[in-house]
Amino acid sequence: MTTLVFGHKSPDTDSTGSPIIWAWYLNETGTPAKPVLLGEPNTEAAFVLKHWGLEKPAIIQDVTAEDKVVIVDTNNPAELPASINEAKIQAIIDHHLLAGGIRTKNPIEITIRPLACTATIMHDLIGDTLAQAPDSIKGAMLSCILSDTLEFRSPTTTPHDRAVAEKLAADLGVSISGLAAKMFEAKSDVSAFSDAELLRMDSKEYNVAGKELRVSVLETTAPKVVLDRKASLMRSMADVAKEDGADQVLLFVVDIIKEEATLLVPNDLVKQLAETSFGATVTGDTVVLPGIMSRKKQIIPALKL
Repeated sequence: MTTLVFGHKSPDTDSTGSPIIWAWYLNETGTPAKPVLLGEPNTEAAFVLKHWGLEKPAIIQDVTAEDKVVIVDTNNPAELPASINEAKIQAIIDHHLLAGGIRTKNPIEITIRPLACTATIMHDLIGDTLAQAPDSIKGAMLSCILSDTLEFRSPTTTPHDRAVAEKLAADLGVSISGLAAKMFEAKSDVSAFSDAELLRMDSKEYNVAGKELRVSVLETTAPKVVLDRKASLMRSMADVAKEDGADQVLLFVVDIIKEEATLLVPNDLVKQLAETSFGATVTGDTVVLPGIMSRKKQIIPALKL
């Protein structure tokens, strides 16, 4: 039986590339596997697939009790298929906090490490077998790391993430700054997306003080393009929250170059949250948060009401 390898819903570069990398490794070591996605990849991930000549994995909606699966880049049931606990989970490889709620039918391999990127963990787990990998697999691994670390700007970046990326780039003969610039340019092109799609593009669900929050992040080198749409984005937040069973959508627009985030403030709840969580003074419908770039390390741990 073929093992399905997938990451979280609203797949970014890591949740698109890491399933491809791990499926390659499983096949290489004798376990039939194929990568799949839980949605359309974002613009940066789509660029990475094209750049390295990789086929876009099939998109699935759910899994069955007969499916063998490996979960990568998440361990949160809210980000996975509805029937995930019915499937035959084989392993979890992740770099996020332990969310809880996944049930397995047998003991499994679980690897969760405090690194910036799932692909970095996979680099270590694959070991010497990586020498047999085609450039497309190594390129996907490098791209995942550059995406998740924002070219080493993110505070989640560890020396090991950087060392692995530099080693891969040298092996491939690739300029890190050149590749990252192309990736971030692709990530910043959001003109084709509706407001609702932007609010869900890179978002995760969290409960803070009894409030269900959809915490969305848009990383860009052109924040003005997004902020010019702030009025319509804030109007769309109520509909997205209602449709997704949330109390509020938070949108952080991360400026990769200036290394800061702008939070849209549509109401008093978000104003209170911004002031309580980040010590900010909110006087309008946006607030700039200097140095804030990482949802995982800086935003989620700080959220409080």
